[in-house]
Amino acid sequence: MTHKPYLRYKEAGVKWMGKVPEHWEIKPLKRIGKINYGIGEPPKYQSEGTPLIRATNIHEGKLIEDGMVFVNHEDIPANRVFWLQVGDIIIVRSGAYTGDSARIPNGYVKSIAGFDMVLRCYEDDSKFVQYALLSKYLKQDQIDLEKLRAAQPHLNAEELGSCLFIAPPLSEQQTIVSFLDQETSRIDTLISEKERLLSLLQEYRQALISNAVTKGLDPSVKMKDSGVEWLGEVPEHWEVMRLGFLCNKIGSGKTPLGGSESYSESGVLFIRSQNVYYEGLLLDDIVCINEEIDGEMAGSRVLPGDVLLNITGASLGRTCLVPENFPPANVNQHVSIIRAKDSSIRKFLSWAMKSFSIKAQIESYQNGAAREGLNFDQISQLIIVVPPRIEYSYISGFLDHETSRIDTLISQARKFIDLLKEYRSSLITAAVTGKIDVREVVPSGSEKQEIAYE
Repeated sequence: MTHKPYLRYKEAGVKWMGKVPEHWEIKPLKRIGKINYGIGEPPKYQSEGTPLIRATNIHEGKLIEDGMVFVNHEDIPANRVFWLQVGDIIIVRSGAYTGDSARIPNGYVKSIAGFDMVLRCYEDDSKFVQYALLSKYLKQDQIDLEKLRAAQPHLNAEELGSCLFIAPPLSEQQTIVSFLDQETSRIDTLISEKERLLSLLQEYRQALISNAVTKGLDPSVKMKDSGVEWLGEVPEHWEVMRLGFLCNKIGSGKTPLGGSESYSESGVLFIRSQNVYYEGLLLDDIVCINEEIDGEMAGSRVLPGDVLLNITGASLGRTCLVPENFPPANVNQHVSIIRAKDSSIRKFLSWAMKSFSIKAQIESYQNGAAREGLNFDQISQLIIVVPPRIEYSYISGFLDHETSRIDTLISQARKFIDLLKEYRSSLITAAVTGKIDVREVVPSGSEKQEIAYE
């Protein structure tokens, strides 16, 4: 659908803002409502009680219930509490999500905010204001610039209040809200469908790999009990063995003396855990070390055919194969090098390390209290199922072909999701800045239906 512009515009008076509809106003956010701070340091968390909304519950205009914590009503200091109402908007004030916001729905009356700010509108439609806070002109062009003035992303009430807000008449705000509610709901449905497809493709890819490296490619082959409860039956002619038996190296590197100060833009590649992904090595943010440091770290040199495994942190278990003709490189202490004795098994081994069975074993090692990551002995004790040499290449070739096909579909789904999100954002910005006139698009009477939001 092509949306028409308004008939008459005026200069906004702010160069980067351009023109706005002639009858719209421009005013700072502090004039449209009161900005309050949340409770700050909260009482002790508990499993039920008064909801405490934190930055982790705010995501692109939506309130996320996952990870919601609660506090005892009686533990909340009366002099610090600001009880939330329907229509209040929480704006994240520090950290990676600074400037993100979400409107309080009906189910969270009498909840409280943590360290973040709360905007309570006087007369403007709070749903319209929420859409505006997601738009490019307010979020990217103003709030994001304000939050970067400090060493760490941060936003205070004065900075937020000084941001300019483009305000149509109230009835027009409600019309725009009705339009955006309808259109973003339609777009969100399409995004959800594509995300579901993406999830199914990823699950299928994982199952395909796991089945191929533990059951083989011949469904009629005779099976035997592996002797391992979580592994079940495996092909009768395959061997169940420890990973260490196949390897002549299981080790890792270290962070050079001087830490990140020793990194450079050229030299020998230095691989960190953020470079290791199941799909392969991601070199977008690769760093380098000089030849002198490389010489000191000769024991952590990476070779083509090595399997790399992240052994600490949130990406623990993520693994990939070092491709042929890969340039000289080293790893730090968060990445393990697994080097098979027999070069012919290395590619098969890289697929096996992505299987459900290996992931389950790694997870079982992390169930203790320490959760410090994997050590080399634990890696060497990982159990894998090994086919005869002649089957290595068959299975690897099959997985190369099939996962490539699946990866193409995954890539297409991700691109489509990104395009939908980009369109959603552009539509919101166009509507709340008056670049399009939606008054004739919204059916008569819909404004009244939408006013009673909850």
